[in-house]
Amino acid sequence: MTSKKDYELNHREFVVLGLISEFPSHAYSLNQRIDKRGMRHWTSIGKSSIYSDLNNLEKIELAESYVEEVNNRIRKVYKITDLGSKVLRDKVYKVISKFNGRRDPNYDVALSLYPVLSKEEQVRAFKNSLEIINNDIETLKQQNEISKQKSLKQWGGYPLNIKALFIRPIKVMETHIEFIEWMLKEIMEETTPWEE
Repeated sequence: MTSKKDYELNHREFVVLGLISEFPSHAYSLNQRIDKRGMRHWTSIGKSSIYSDLNNLEKIELAESYVEEVNNRIRKVYKITDLGSKVLRDKVYKVISKFNGRRDPNYDVALSLYPVLSKEEQVRAFKNSLEIINNDIETLKQQNEISKQKSLKQWGGYPLNIKALFIRPIKVMETHIEFIEWMLKEIMEETTPWEE
C-alpha cells in the first residue's frame, strides 16, 4: 500500500493542489482562476471535476477545508496541508527532472509551479532534464544513421518519410534544450524580493 506522502497525484489533482497552494480557495474561485489564466488550453480539467478533485484531496489529507459565510452564502474553502505541500513539491520536482522533451500534460503544470522548489532543486531538476534530452537526441541520431544504412542497402535510397520520423523529434528536443538552458540562466540570475 502506498503511504500518503508517496501519493501519486493525477493530472487534475496536480492542477487543483497547485492552485490551492497559492492561497485558500473555494471551487468556484478555482474555476475562475483557471479560466482567467487560460489553463483549460494547456490542462485537462473540466469545471465540474474540480469539486470531486477537492473532495478527494481532502479525503487523502493533502487539503483541508473550512466553511466561510460571504453575503449570506456558505462556501467551503480549501487549503493545502503540510503533507499536500510535500507531495506537491515532490511532484513538481519529479515532472521537471524527468522531462524528456516529449509531450507530457503535467510539464506545463510543473513549470507553472516550479517556484515551490528551492533554487538548488530548480537547477538540479532542469539540469537532469537536459541530460535526459541530450541522451535521447544522441540515441535518435544513432538510430537514424542505422536506419539510413539499412535503407541504402535494401532500397538504394533513404525515404524522406523515414528520415522525417527521426529528424522531427530531434528538432523538437533541440528546442526544449534551448528553452531549458534559457530557464537555467534566468533562475541563476533571478533575485527574489527576500534576497535583495
